[in-house]
Amino acid sequence: MIKCIAIDDEPLALEVIREYCGKISFLSLEASFTDTDLALEWIKENQVDLLFLDIQMPDINGIQFYKNLVEKPIVVFTTAFRDFAVEGFNVDAVDYLLKPYEYDRFLKAAYKAKEYLEFLGTQDLNLNSIFVKVNYEIQKINLKDIELIEALDDYIKIYLKPTPLLTLMTLKSIQEKLPARDFIRVHRSFIVPVHRIEKFSKTKIWVAGKEIPIGSSYGAVYDQLSSFSQR
Repeated sequence: MIKCIAIDDEPLALEVIREYCGKISFLSLEASFTDTDLALEWIKENQVDLLFLDIQMPDINGIQFYKNLVEKPIVVFTTAFRDFAVEGFNVDAVDYLLKPYEYDRFLKAAYKAKEYLEFLGTQDLNLNSIFVKVNYEIQKINLKDIELIEALDDYIKIYLKPTPLLTLMTLKSIQEKLPARDFIRVHRSFIVPVHRIEKFSKTKIWVAGKEIPIGSSYGAVYDQLSSFSQR
């Protein structure tokens, strides 16, 4: 089931989305909002797979609202203004619905979202690689090539040779994609691949030629690494 929410300053537009979602078996409309601040709080606290988002709203442009999200669900933009279409697709929107849209067109957008989420989900079946979004593309990364993962504000830096990659996501998000027996978080800013560790102490790890501190709240890391070294 795809968990979705809708944001639109027009209550009637939200009612249309509620009606259409109710007809589609794989969509679950968890909430709808006319207030973007309330929507933002919901997104921070709940799982959202798909966002139906109006663009022209009084407090904030929907595209800018989406750009500001740290954890980005996939998005279908809804608007009465055709001119926003190109800008919408520039932020990797799954689809763009021009109001007023009929149920058949909404259903097509829903299936596109479903297919895209299924594509992203296939990475869970393959423990040798993951997919991450880099600029406007989805890029495959072989886990054996990862030297280190570092948090940089809203981005993470994945150290690869010859060129590191930057992707807009949190360390927590990428940690959930990685096999726990092969990658370990040692600090609020670092995840290390076990196979790259050269040596370690109770306060530091040396990995891929770099010295990484073990965070004070990660006291169990030393014992965990010790158990890894014995397997």
